[in-house]
Order: sequence, then C-alpha cells, then structure tokens
Amino acid sequence: MQVVALAGGIGGARFLRGLLAHLDAAAVAAEVTVIGNTADDIVLHGLHVSPDLDTVMYTLGGGIHPEQGWGRAEDTRSVQKELTAYGEGPEWFALGDRDIATHLVRTRLLSEGATLSEATAVLCERWRPGVRLLPMSDDPVTTHVTIADPSTADGTRTLHFQEYWVRLGAPDALAVIPVGADKAAPAPGVCEAIGSADVVLLPPSNPVVSIGTILAVPGISEALAATPAPVVGLSPIIGGAPVRGMADKMLAAIGVPTSAAAVALHYGARRAGGLLDGWLVDSGDAASVATVEAAGIRCRAVPLLMRDLAASAAMAAEALTLAAVVAGR
Repeated sequence: MQVVALAGGIGGARFLRGLLAHLDAAAVAAEVTVIGNTADDIVLHGLHVSPDLDTVMYTLGGGIHPEQGWGRAEDTRSVQKELTAYGEGPEWFALGDRDIATHLVRTRLLSEGATLSEATAVLCERWRPGVRLLPMSDDPVTTHVTIADPSTADGTRTLHFQEYWVRLGAPDALAVIPVGADKAAPAPGVCEAIGSADVVLLPPSNPVVSIGTILAVPGISEALAATPAPVVGLSPIIGGAPVRGMADKMLAAIGVPTSAAAVALHYGARRAGGLLDGWLVDSGDAASVATVEAAGIRCRAVPLLMRDLAASAAMAAEALTLAAVVAGR
C-alpha cells in the first residue's frame, strides 16, 4: 500500500506515529510518504531551522521531547544561555543543544549546494523515521501573519509566523500570507507520490498554516485533485475549538468558522472541485456529519483525541477504513 500524508508539526507527527503503529499491528505492507510543511522554517544565528520537518523526524525516530511534542528529548540549553549572555537574540525562540546539531548539519549541507530535500534525506539516515519525508518544496516559502498594531500608519503589522506564534502567543490575526508560495515548485517526488498513492491522508494538522501552506505550492492541489487515490482528512477541530495550537485564529483570518464541518467545507469535495473524498469528525461532533455529507464528502464520527499511541493508531485505522469505503473496496 502506498500511503501519502500531508503533515504539519505536532498533530501531524503524532497521527503518523499512530499510522505506523496500526500498519505494523495489522501486518500491512506499506510505504508511507510524508509531505511536510516548510513555511514555518526560520533562520536563527545563521542556522536553517525546519520545525515541522524536525518534529516529524524526531517523533517517528524516537528522539522527540515527549511532553513538549517538539525539540529533542533530554536536551539542554547551554549554547542558548551563552548566546543570551552575549546579547544575541531572539530570546523568545530557544534552541536546545542537541537540536542545534541537527540545524548545523542541515545548514552546512545547504551551504554546500544541497537542496532541502537532499539535506532532509541525510538527516533521516540517522533517525530512520520509517517514512519517506519530503519537504513540500525546495524553494523558500515563509508564512507571514498580519495583526493589528495601532502604532503603525495603517494600524497593522506583518511578521514571521514564528514571531506571531512563539513570541506573541498568537493574537487575533487579520491575514495569513504564504510568501513565496506562488513562485515555488513542489519538491522532487511530491506530485509523483500523490499520483501513485493508494490513499492520501490529511492528518489533524492546522488547515491554514500547515496543510494550507502545502496546498499553496502550485501543483500540489492539482495533484490531489487528479490522483486516483481516495483523499481522507481528519478534523483538527473538536467541539468548536482546536485540540492545541492556534487554528481558530488562523481560520478566522481567512473567514472560516472554527468547526469540524466548516474545515471540511473549506477543503471542499473532490467531486465539486475540492480536495476531500472522506472526512472524520470527533464523536462529539456527530451532528455535523449530515452537513459534511450534504456537501458530497463521505463523513464518519469517531474518537479523535490522540490521548496516547493506541488512540492515534485507532484514528489511523478509521481513516484507512473510510478510504476503503470511498474507493469501493
């Protein structure tokens, strides 16, 4: 089975861990390709940091900080403390010592002419995540967020997503801009993987700044629309709120209500020019199933809280089952 998943950071990584556990327990021979969001990337202290790619790599490779859901397990911050002592910012984005090693290797490879895809493949040789991890693009794409700022002439300020999220704690957003996406190309293998997939999954990642930025790269949405594989997504919204993160602020910025049904309608039904064949909502949102199905998307209500690995594996099993139903298997 050829499985393709589009993924952001923590939510996507935890779902993927459950997917691999389910495939292993069910003895399903599968190859999983993960297309990762790179619009959260940032350069700090001259180092190229790819937060979402690293979160997937560390989570599936067994090196993630279990409580945080990001960064390395048992990491220290001696280098960060020394940088702070020198007055080198930003203090609001701290890098762990072990994590810095990853960024040093990536930055060296990029400086020597490697693409981000090639650098990611080298890093994965160490972590062996059990998936083929591809950046959405080798070209630079950066998410910027516009917020209100009375101190400026037009009353707004636009800043890097990391500053918006990490430094400011995600205030209300006025706009989300994937800078450079219109000029970017899918990384090698991305569209080919989607086109040859048996199933494509949209994990419960942020629909605007994770999945949305991947879809903003020209060619990826078109590949999803054309693939013969069923496309099934899982709602990141439960009970009218995101499980974690700032998806509600991002959805509001693009005029989409914070609900499981609204996100499904935002993606749209493939038979009506959208992306989805199937959609899973949480059991508590069962009342939204009829709305989603009326839009031409097969929908089921199942438990979607990833409390532990078993819960994540059960979600993955439900997604694959719905994909088989959609495909008529």
